[in-house]
Amino acid sequence: MYKLCYFVPESHLDVTKTALFEVGAGRIGDYDSCAWQCRGQGQFRPLDGSQPFLGQTGKVEKVDEYKVELVCEDDLIGDAIQALKSAHPYEEPAYEVFRMEVL
Repeated sequence: MYKLCYFVPESHLDVTKTALFEVGAGRIGDYDSCAWQCRGQGQFRPLDGSQPFLGQTGKVEKVDEYKVELVCEDDLIGDAIQALKSAHPYEEPAYEVFRMEVL
């Protein structure tokens, strides 16, 4: 089992969750579409050669984003990451994958 965490602007919050749920992420026992989210502020600076969804090259951009966390079965994690990247608006989405021990 894995926990997938990612950061996304509000405009794509539901789109990314839906894409992940469609490949089977976010399932816990007899429940699906399970996720936890909180609002925060992210920042980044696009470098030369980037094509940012938000902001301008060379300038620090601060944006309201959501951190979303959900679980994913071992055999689905590859599909989940691909679904996240396809649905996410950022050129380089920020995400984390944690291996979990299920007791």
